[in-house]
Amino acid sequence: MLARHRGVGRGAGRAGTVGSMNLESVRDVHMAINLVHRFVYFVPEAAEEYEALGVTGRGSYFASRAAPLGAVPDAVVLATFYNFSPRAVNAAMPGMWQAASPEQWQAARFRAAGRALARVAPALTAAEVAEARSIVDPVVAGLDLAGKPLAAANAALALPADPMLALWQQVTVLREWRGDVHIALLLANRIGPCDCMVLQVGTGRFPLGITQATRQWDETEWAAAIGTLAARGWVDAAGAMTAEGTAARERLEADTDVLCEPIWAPVGEQGAARLAELIRPIHAAMDAAGTYAALA
Repeated sequence: MLARHRGVGRGAGRAGTVGSMNLESVRDVHMAINLVHRFVYFVPEAAEEYEALGVTGRGSYFASRAAPLGAVPDAVVLATFYNFSPRAVNAAMPGMWQAASPEQWQAARFRAAGRALARVAPALTAAEVAEARSIVDPVVAGLDLAGKPLAAANAALALPADPMLALWQQVTVLREWRGDVHIALLLANRIGPCDCMVLQVGTGRFPLGITQATRQWDETEWAAAIGTLAARGWVDAAGAMTAEGTAARERLEADTDVLCEPIWAPVGEQGAARLAELIRPIHAAMDAAGTYAALA
């Protein structure tokens, strides 16, 4: 049974209200945040910057995203990123901190994001960037970072001087904060790293081909995860979602929204909605530039 938080449970759904904010509004702003953050994993500028450090391949993804944590052991990267198989991290991470320091990886990531933002020229004026910062900055400043390692590490970074890039980094903090909270709920509900990817694929949130290529769970592990979820009635023997499983996956998202709702107290529901409105053109510009063609 999924954990319950502050009144969200069976039937609460996405349109429920907790605290002073509608959960649909919470979901909407965090969806906008996730879409704006993720371009750094797909733009050609990222590969170029990491190649300049002498690295190609999947190791650059792990090292650049983990860089705010410092030169942590590979096991910490695996624990923090959660849904990757041990072989994915163990094959990619060795040598990454020798190729470049975490500070160099972070600088390269900022350069990649800054160059990509300049290339696609998203339709945000200087005034709109400043307005977005006036909303996101107090939210980030007020975050409870206990138990949120990736968010805490990103929040500790000095913001870039470029206003647009600084806005992107603040959005990154919020994206990682929700991710850290979501992992805590996966653990509380006994949903393992491979289990959660079976659910992601089954509900259409993540393509199977990309899952296999990047998370690298083998056929035996994938079948075992299907078996675990089938025993709960969430998937059938082939891994297809049941109605109960689909509802359980949605409750997990709703519970994540519940835990995210309090962070918006400094700006309220209107502020959250306005932030989503202000930053959406960044994703639209990236999408129009063909950034996500590999996901089609």
